[in-house]
Amino acid sequence: MSIPLLGLGTFRLKDQVVIGSVSQALELGYRAIDTAQIYGNEAEVGSAVAASGIPRDQLFLTSKIWIENLSADKLIPSLKDSLNKLRSDYLDLTLIHWPSPKGAVAVSEFMSALAEARDQGLTRQIGVSNFTIDLLRQAIDVVGNDAIATNQIELHPYLQNRKLVEFMHSQGIAVTSYMTLGYGKVLQDPVIQAIAGQHNATPAQVTLAWAMQLGYAVIPSSTRRENLASNLKARELKLSDEDMAKIAALDSGLRLTSPESLAPAWD
Repeated sequence: MSIPLLGLGTFRLKDQVVIGSVSQALELGYRAIDTAQIYGNEAEVGSAVAASGIPRDQLFLTSKIWIENLSADKLIPSLKDSLNKLRSDYLDLTLIHWPSPKGAVAVSEFMSALAEARDQGLTRQIGVSNFTIDLLRQAIDVVGNDAIATNQIELHPYLQNRKLVEFMHSQGIAVTSYMTLGYGKVLQDPVIQAIAGQHNATPAQVTLAWAMQLGYAVIPSSTRRENLASNLKARELKLSDEDMAKIAALDSGLRLTSPESLAPAWD
């Protein structure tokens, strides 16, 4: 099963704000929604999805296991709690949100538990997030590369993570880019703006199209209907080889997310 190239992210959206975002997105045609246990909004996402009336089999729901729930005795119960909040019998994709800080819970323990959750039918696919090459190798040793649907990583024009992406491609693991717009920094880039002008597009559409053209899934969030609709149109934008090369040249290794208590030793 493939992962939709464009979905809706819900990071930092809470309460009625996330309900409004998800509801509008579903009305506009989004069918993939990304949330996480630590976001504290699974119940609200579930409420919006239920109210939409869209059949469950037409949706692609992703959530992520928080670090406090990585141990073998906690992972599956926490996932069942997430499903209860989301009002669903299963997730389409369940990710390990961050590797266990300082290896407190072994990769073999949480990946085995995640695979067991899949075998129980609680999730269709499994994957990871914020994993380095070394951590991916450890995960592959436990469940095999075929079992790891994706590694969700910070990836945008200023941080293109080529070494990690190359390894993932070699293992058949899909790339999911989060923070694709670089907290909005990328949208101010003159190169991106110039390309947008040439295509009569927005800088956000150009950036999302760039990632999707490389085969990466993207999960931008927005609370504004016009932006949600505009982002959706990025799927129709085709950038030239010259455009892609110009954006490739923007890579500066600028990492925007690296919490001291969570971050592994990045590649």
